[in-house]
Formats: sequence, structure tokens, C-alpha cells
Amino acid sequence: MNWLKKLPGYRRTPYGKEWRLLRMMPTIALAGTLIPGLMALLARLLMTGDNAAELARRIQLFDYVMLGLLALIWTLVLVVTIGCVIVWIMKGPAYVADGYEVSHSDHPKP
Repeated sequence: MNWLKKLPGYRRTPYGKEWRLLRMMPTIALAGTLIPGLMALLARLLMTGDNAAELARRIQLFDYVMLGLLALIWTLVLVVTIGCVIVWIMKGPAYVADGYEVSHSDHPKP
């Protein structure tokens, strides 16, 4: 059973920016993961405080900020990837579902 048929005479749209963005997403996700992680490690080396409790509080606060940045970057990568996939699908071939006969199609009921 053929569920979908390609529409005759459709024109496939050439790929554009969505493919370039889609190809960059793994690199952006990797860089967006490594940079906050490296910044958190670097903060442990460079941060100073008057006492150990204050230093631990500052480092913990910075770690939370980096986790928030990481969540933001992953969310943005996911949203942009979903958008690129949607545009890619929309630019593909046009399909039409199989129709079925309606008994009153010639004389619609009021």
C-alpha cells in the first residue's frame, strides 16, 4: 500500500543555510561543552578568597553559572537543529495522501 504519493510537477528547493547550520551543530555543541568546563577548571586555579569558605562559595557559584551556560548552549543547539531539520523536510519533495471517496461529495449535505 502506497500511503503517500509525490505530487506531479513539484520543484525541489535547493539546500541553503540550514545545511551549513546543521553541519556546524556538532562543533558548536562540543565547543559549548568544553569551554564552560575549561573555564570552571581555570576558575579553581585563579580564584582567590580571604578564607577557604569564601573561596569554596565563589567556586561553587561560578560552577553553577557554568552549568547554566552549558544548559543554555545545549538548548540552543537542540532548538536550532530541530529548526534546520524542519526546514530541510519542508524543502523536500511534496507529497499528497491518498484520498478516499465520500458518498455525498457530489451533493453535500446541509
